[in-house]
Amino acid sequence: MTAILGISAFYHDSAAALVVDGEIVAAAQEERFTRKKHDDRFPQHAVDFCLSEAGITPEQLDYVGFYEKPLVKFERLLQTYLAYVPAGYRSFRQALPVWLKQKLHLPKEIRRGLRDEYQRRIVFTDHHESHAASAFFPSPFEEAAILTLDGVGEWSTTCLGVGRGNRIELTEEIRFPHSLGLLYSAFTYYCGFRVNSGEYKLMGLAPYGQPVYKDRILDHLIDLKDDGSFRMDMRYFNYCQGLTMTSAAFHDLFDGPPRQPESDITQREMDLAASVQAVTEEVMLRMARHAHDKTGLSNLVLAGGVALNCVANGRILREGPFENIWIQPAAGDAGGALGTALFIWHQLLDEPRKPGTRDSQQGSLLGPTFDEDEIEQVLTQQEAVFDTFASDGELCERVADLIADEKVIGWFQGRMEFGPRALGCRSILGDARSQQMQSVMNLKIKFRESFRPFAPIVLKEHVSDYFEMRPQEDSPYMLLVAPVAADKRFELGDDYAQASGIDKLHYARSSIPAITHVDNSARVQTVDKARNPLLHQLMTCFHEKTGCPVLINTSFNIRSEPIVCTPDDAYRCFLNTDMDVLVLGRHILLKEQQTEKLTDVDRDAYLAHFQPD
Repeated sequence: MTAILGISAFYHDSAAALVVDGEIVAAAQEERFTRKKHDDRFPQHAVDFCLSEAGITPEQLDYVGFYEKPLVKFERLLQTYLAYVPAGYRSFRQALPVWLKQKLHLPKEIRRGLRDEYQRRIVFTDHHESHAASAFFPSPFEEAAILTLDGVGEWSTTCLGVGRGNRIELTEEIRFPHSLGLLYSAFTYYCGFRVNSGEYKLMGLAPYGQPVYKDRILDHLIDLKDDGSFRMDMRYFNYCQGLTMTSAAFHDLFDGPPRQPESDITQREMDLAASVQAVTEEVMLRMARHAHDKTGLSNLVLAGGVALNCVANGRILREGPFENIWIQPAAGDAGGALGTALFIWHQLLDEPRKPGTRDSQQGSLLGPTFDEDEIEQVLTQQEAVFDTFASDGELCERVADLIADEKVIGWFQGRMEFGPRALGCRSILGDARSQQMQSVMNLKIKFRESFRPFAPIVLKEHVSDYFEMRPQEDSPYMLLVAPVAADKRFELGDDYAQASGIDKLHYARSSIPAITHVDNSARVQTVDKARNPLLHQLMTCFHEKTGCPVLINTSFNIRSEPIVCTPDDAYRCFLNTDMDVLVLGRHILLKEQQTEKLTDVDRDAYLAHFQPD
């Protein structure tokens, strides 16, 4: 047995992943255990979980890998500071103590996290090699072009390469400070959202605006070439030398200072979001075409934080030259932990790889699970009122009826998802046919901005009936946006044509209005029996009762809270929101039957624990 532990830590989203004899055994983000969003500390809880899942101790590990090269990254920090001296001194002074105390002593930190029981080699892979490995090695392809895109690793911000068999090779790169991820983050900051967590808000806001600033971005901020390569005019940015993303020149170019966080969103922010989204899609399309020209391959794999831009991914699949694309579900830094473990197994140890008809990520259901006895013990301790069902069939019948009655369901089943999306095991479910469900979930359940769209889950066998996708198109990880099928859309009158901005939200645009965004698109997740049999059974039951094979699926958490991990996390979230029903395993709790009632003080304390993102 060869056991390999991969670790990502100390920047944005720490995680651990364990690969044993080439099989992905476990993977999880630290935030799920600590309840601190984007926890960047050493992933102690995630490491302990992975080892426990495999039933091994640290001394039984054969290799430990870290997802980037810290000394090379420190070299970039020093060179960037010297290039901007003295302007960058403040940011350098803030960063240096962390490096001197922790990041330059990673072997010591890792061994301490393994209780000083691991004494073998620690492998440091390149950041974008880790991304590339996470994209290609679990994919179902024997060979594929590789694109990795993020803010920055050591020096690289974008890489192009090829994967064949058990090898990957990166052949082209774009280097810091020129970065598509940092360009997008600059607009995230400028529009008043938090960098490294608010980018998905910007993507969700984009359809409410018009890309009126697209030419201004291309004329001033970024010099884009036909092959997707680019250079940015750094006069407009401040991330090299300062503590903000944008400079005074950027603010002058876009007619004013950044939006203050939590203030009202105006048409300007909507148009800015639409504009940078349009530029991002154009860059990624050009890169994809270039990758196809260079490799001649029919498959493409993607990773890196920018690969979570599911709107761009959908356009690459529909308009690009590749027949198939596969995106790492944990595309950001957390996925680097998995990538480095797989890189060691295949690339360094030269172990064979046997791709199958589906990927080897196991639905990305790689986290902790809790059996019925553990769940019942939690509920009993909480003095919760619940019903227990004898079979999955009876459970699904009851839950399907509740969803059809427009109840909001907390759904907690099986292994927790690895990556930023809830994929049907730590989910909140609702009826996609309900016109008011989108606003109810946003404001009363998630406590977040009203403009945020919700994603659908659809039975895979019906995906082409409801969305402009190929029959049986596989999209299990909610990483592709597609238009809602034309025959499911409604004709909208003159009133809608005159509506602008958030006002568009109040019109039903299709027969599944709760998941149809204002541009008639949806972030589609397909559900099949092999990956998630219980969710498939529930949706089949709902389809038989209602004729609709589509549900709302959003992550089981409130705004700024990590997705729930344990039954206790789920129970507290259920009590502190206006969720109607909680389903934990085969146990169903109805809010109206619960004897524990929370006061406004209880709820305020719960919400205050999670800071706005």
